[in-house]
Amino acid sequence: MTGSAGPPPVEVVEFTDPLCPWAWGSEPVFRALRAALGGRVRWRRAYAILFDEDDDPPPDPTAETAWYARYVEEISAHSGAPRALRLSRVAASSWPASLVAKAAERQGAEVADRVLRRLRESVFVLGEPADTVALALSAARGTPGLDPARLAADAASEAVLRQVRADRAEARRPVPEVLAPGGGSPHPGAAKETADGGRRYALPTLLFRSPEGCRAVPGWRPFEEYAAAVDALRPGLLGTAAPLPPARALERYRSLSDPERRLLTKGAWPPAHAVRVDTGNGPLWLHPDEAAVHPATAR
Repeated sequence: MTGSAGPPPVEVVEFTDPLCPWAWGSEPVFRALRAALGGRVRWRRAYAILFDEDDDPPPDPTAETAWYARYVEEISAHSGAPRALRLSRVAASSWPASLVAKAAERQGAEVADRVLRRLRESVFVLGEPADTVALALSAARGTPGLDPARLAADAASEAVLRQVRADRAEARRPVPEVLAPGGGSPHPGAAKETADGGRRYALPTLLFRSPEGCRAVPGWRPFEEYAAAVDALRPGLLGTAAPLPPARALERYRSLSDPERRLLTKGAWPPAHAVRVDTGNGPLWLHPDEAAVHPATAR
């Protein structure tokens, strides 16, 4: 997002992965933060590749899936985020979903946000991680404003591959303050050691940059910590986003979890036209237009 007069004073880099459970659990706060920033920053996503191509396949995929499902359940207990009733498998690779998410950015910020949301929902609502290009493209199908043929072509392009490779490399150059972060979060976000002995940002991590300096907020954090990082760099930049009436919020976001609707809306819930999708940790609420094309309701 950018403002209309000159370059934005702050850049926000969101180190993430479409298939990361902590990033999924951070969606309510990130949506609230973007609303409060109101387009006065440049918000950029860097796809860090959580499940990499050189990861060894599990010796027992069934046991690995059971273990990972318990891990996601523990995370959703902290974050309140939906989780799939049944997880079919652990994602084989983050590359396909990351390529499709990056390709969607070429069709505008709103389309990119909605495609990324669908990719996250593939694993945490449907239990079928979008870990192939075909599955990732299928997860995005029906997204408003999306040109699916262009998305497929861009996701297969050398230009988008270079961008995601650059994102992956950037995520493996963490700033020193994330090596041993403080705080009482269940996911404080210390940088992760990589197979080659290096480090990468834990996911999610937000990096705030401006001419005045840089602030990193790693892991799963409350809104106030992100707000403090913005204020440290540019006091007064963060506005106050009033909660939306439920029907307007559902129209704007199309898909809302219970933690999101509690944070982003004010008024009687649910709206009469909301479509409920049950998950293993509370409902997901869809706008009827989204429900008409969403994989969860297509089932």
